[in-house]
This record gives sequence, structure tokens and C-alpha cells, in this order.
Amino acid sequence: LLEFSGDDDFYNGGSFYTNSTDLGRLCSISFQVDVYCPPRKRTRISAPFHFGEAEVEQNKQPSIDVLPDECLVEIFKRISGGKERSSCACVSKHWLMLLTSIRKGEYESSKVVKENVGSNSGDVEMILSEEDDGYLTRCLEGKKATDMRLAAVAVGTSGHGGLGKLSIRGSSSSRGVTNFGLSAVARGCPSLKVLSLWNVPRVGDEGLCEVAKECHLLEKLDLCQCPHLSNKGLIAIAANCPNLTALSIQSCPKIGNEGLQAIGKLCPKLQSISIKDCPLVGDHGVSSLLSSASSVLSKVKLQGLSITDFSLAVIGHYGKSVTNLMLSGLQNVSEKGFWVMGNAQGLQKLVSFTIASCWGVTDVSLEAIGKGCANLKQMCLRRCCFVSGDGLVAFAKSAGSLECLQLEECNRVTQSGVIGVLSNCGLKSLTLVKCMGIKDISLEAPLSSSCNSLKSLSIRNCPGFGTASLAMVGRLCPQLQHVDLSGLCGITDAGLLPLLENCEAGLVKVNLSGCLNLTDEVVLHLTKLHGATLELLNLNGCRRITDASLAAVAENCVFLSDLDVSRCAITDVGIAALSHAEQLNLQVLSFSGCSGVSNKSMTFLKKLGKTLVGLNLQHCNSISTQTIELLVESLWRCDILF
Repeated sequence: LLEFSGDDDFYNGGSFYTNSTDLGRLCSISFQVDVYCPPRKRTRISAPFHFGEAEVEQNKQPSIDVLPDECLVEIFKRISGGKERSSCACVSKHWLMLLTSIRKGEYESSKVVKENVGSNSGDVEMILSEEDDGYLTRCLEGKKATDMRLAAVAVGTSGHGGLGKLSIRGSSSSRGVTNFGLSAVARGCPSLKVLSLWNVPRVGDEGLCEVAKECHLLEKLDLCQCPHLSNKGLIAIAANCPNLTALSIQSCPKIGNEGLQAIGKLCPKLQSISIKDCPLVGDHGVSSLLSSASSVLSKVKLQGLSITDFSLAVIGHYGKSVTNLMLSGLQNVSEKGFWVMGNAQGLQKLVSFTIASCWGVTDVSLEAIGKGCANLKQMCLRRCCFVSGDGLVAFAKSAGSLECLQLEECNRVTQSGVIGVLSNCGLKSLTLVKCMGIKDISLEAPLSSSCNSLKSLSIRNCPGFGTASLAMVGRLCPQLQHVDLSGLCGITDAGLLPLLENCEAGLVKVNLSGCLNLTDEVVLHLTKLHGATLELLNLNGCRRITDASLAAVAENCVFLSDLDVSRCAITDVGIAALSHAEQLNLQVLSFSGCSGVSNKSMTFLKKLGKTLVGLNLQHCNSISTQTIELLVESLWRCDILF
């Protein structure tokens, strides 16, 4: 008002009254009449102005900047809401750093809530985040993972339900996350329940100890490639986080037995433990985990450790609650260790067991495991070079509850071993991957029994598995629904047709990718016999498949939703036949690498696109860029790869 000069504009300068008497009149009537003030934003006065006879010089420097940090911290503690604190954090890096030094419980608003929550809980407004499980999730990766961003996360999430999950993956060695950033999160986010640190070389025990000190609700901790974290940080977690249920440690060279012993002793709720490539972890650390937390520990993964037979004996004796067990790369464990683990009879609840690259797994120890794990349903053996077909048959007979068997790179397993397993147990799923010991031999003796329980058969990249082997499997397993024969270059139409004819239940998913010798005859029989049940068909790389196969699919398949004919001899004629099938409701369609598909198919693809959610046209060199653009515009609901 003092700067008003007769119009709606503001001007820098003195009063529009020339003396103090006129100004006094204005002040005397201001309480009696209303004065019109235009709705304009006041400008900052940079020049000195006169009020009465006194002249006041405005201080150009804001007064709050001259306050010491201690005063600013006390002011910040009295800011009531998270939104206001976030606004203060945006002023400068200095203010952000001061805000991160304040623990959430030190704010006056937090103290008031704590005092009144018992007496008048209805006056307390609960602020819930929109994330799953009622808390916020933040993930920082690569260059975005810095202390400054962590400080901003700590301040910004405190007023919106609190941070519950934090994942830091990868960090710059020069300006990445340090103990300071992790400590800021710990002080500002006591609600943190899940913490994942991957490849953060500048974070050490100091930051992890601060997390342990402030975040008592921590439930899951994942540490990967943290070279400066040691037993000290892990002991602090064990002492202050009694709710810890899952711990994963990978490639942390300074973490050893002492930290794991503390976890086993002080974390009674631990349910899952995963340790990989930690050279200081030995028998004492692993055994303390199993013996101390045996009542609830259900998932155990041990990979690349220097443990011996002693640890496996402890697992076999104390692992009474273990349901999932994975042992990989245990070079110091012998046949005796696995044999004792099985005969200890403690793994009665074990359901899923995976063994990879362990030399101690032999026919003898594998049979002992089958006898000692009465409820074992899933067994996976990878690169177990001393397991033969006879040992596999003995294991299948002893493991009465076995439903799923997966063998990868077990080169001593033969065709007779596979047939013996199928004939002597109630498997529901069998998977063979890169088992080079299987040779295609025709057996003259009739098969003793069939495996009516097998629903899924997957034989991938086993070059010795040919026509004769496939025919025998077809006679043995009449109830197959899922068949994956990808990478079997040796099979022909003559070998696959008996399998298709013997499947009484009706095939649902068929993957024949990479079977170079198959022709349209297989697809014709497949669609005629199983067109009423077939939902997925993958013919990727079957170069002898032509438009005739697509015509058969269009005529006979009713429920097919996923079709892949990439790198096949398909042309526009085949796509036209597909588009004319009224009963088809394809959702995923792939023609990648089909040079015979051209711009002429655009109309047919548009018609098919009414139901498609995914279309792969990569490496279709006969389709122009303009046609692709028109398809993208027309099929806006479909994800098109080109």
C-alpha cells in the first residue's frame, strides 16, 4: 500500500504522501474504512524507504543464513509435516545435509504423536503409501546411486508412510554411495524392512552398523560384492534386528564365521539363508546357522564355499524344517558327506533339492538321499559327472514322492537310465538338458510298464536323443500334455509321429524349435490329433515348415494363443490362411526372420491384430519401414518388435 501511485502497478520508491501528517491521516482512518488493494504480487524493495521520520536500511542478506547449524537443526525439528521438510531440503545441499542428520523420532511432531497415540488415537492421522504392503520402494542403479540421492530419498519418504524397501545396484567408485548416504537413510527411515546392496565398494561396516542401530524392523538383507563389509557389520545386524527372516551374502570376502554365528544365535526368526563365494565362511559358520535356527530355517543355499562333510552332516541332522536346499560348487565335500546327510534322516520336510557341480554326488550317495528324504518332490542335478543311469534308477525307486526330475550336463546318464526312471517311479515332469551320454539305440525287448503320471517332457540339446528314443518315450508316456524337444536336430517325422499318436490326454504346449528335419507332415498330424487342446506351438528354426502348416493350424486349432514360426519358409499365403480362421484368437505371433513375408501381408496382420498383444516382425527384410509404421499406428494395443 505504501508503494501505490494511482494505478494497478507497483513502483519502487517512497510513499505517495509527501509528509508524515498525510501519512498519519491514512493510519488514523485505516481502522474505519476499507481500502482497495489490487491483487498484485508484492515486489522486493531494494532501495531504502522512509516511514515517518525514521530511515530503515533493508538487509540484503536473509537473516536465516547467518544462523549456526545448531539453530537450523532445532528449527527443522519443529517442522510438522513431511511436505514442509521436503521443501526445506530443496533449498540447498547444506539444508538437505542438516535434515538428514535428524532422526525421525527427534521431530517434535513425532514426539507429540507418541504422547497422544495412547490417549486419543482418533486424532492421529495415519498416512499410508500407495505401494504394496503399505510402504514405499526405491531402487537406485548405476550413476543414479549417490549419497545426495539417498539423502533426498530419506527426507522425501519420511512423510509418506516411510521407506520400506531400498535397493542399491551398482555404484560409481568416485562419487557413489558411501557410509554417509546409507547412514542418512538409516536415520530418516526407521521403517526400513528390506535392504539390498549390490556392488557398492565404498560402503563399509560404519554404514551397516547405522542401519542396525536405527532400523530395528529390518527383515531382509541382501549383500553382494561389498568388499569392505565384515563380521562387525553383520554382528551389529544380528544384535539389533531380531526380526531378520532372510539373509543373502555373495562375494563379500571379509564376512566369515563370526558374523554367521551371531546371526544364528540372535536371529530366531531366520527362515532363508543364501551364501555364495565367501572364502572366509567355513563349517563353523554354516553349522551354527543350522543348529541355532533349525526350528524355522526353511531355505538354504550354499554355493562356492570351502565347507566339508561336517557341514552336510549338520544339515542332515538339524535341518528338520528345511524345505528348499541348494548345494553348488562344494569341492571339499566328498561322497561320505552326502551319504551321511541322507542317512541322518533329518530332512523329512525337504521338498526341493538342487545339486550342482559337486563331485561328492555319486550313485551311492544319491540313493541315500532318496531314502532319507521321504517327501522330496523336485530334484535337480547339474554337472554331476559321477551319477550314472543305474544310480538314477536306484534314486527314483527310493524317492517315493518324487514328481519332478531335472538333469543338466550329466553325461554318464544313458538311454537305459532314462527309460528305467520312467518305468519305476511316478514322475510328473522330466527334463534333460545337454546330457551327452544318451545314445539313440533301439531296444528289442518290450517295455515292462508305462508312466501314466508323466505330464511334461523336456529334452533339450541332447544330440544323441533321436528317433528310436523318442518312439520309446512315446509308448511309455501316453498322458503327456507338455512336450519340449528344442534343439534335437536328429529327430525326424518318423520318430515324432508315434509320440503324437500315443498322447491320449491331448497336447497343450509343444516346442519343436531347432528341429531342422521336421516337415509339414508333423504339423498336419499334430493339429489333427491335438488341435482341440493345443495352446502353444513353437516351430522356430524349422526351415522345412511352409505355408501348408499354417493352413493346417488355421483349420484345426481352436484354443491356440501362442504361435512361433520364426525362420521358417513362410510367405504371405500362410498369413492370409491364418487371418481367415474365425475360431483363432492368437495373442502372440512371431514371424522373425521370414523373408517371404512382405508388405502384402499388412491387411492380414491387421485382421489378426484384433486379438494380438505381441507381434514379432524382426528381420523380415521384405516388409518396408512404412508398412511397419502403419501397423504400429493401427495395432496400438499390440507390442510390435521390428
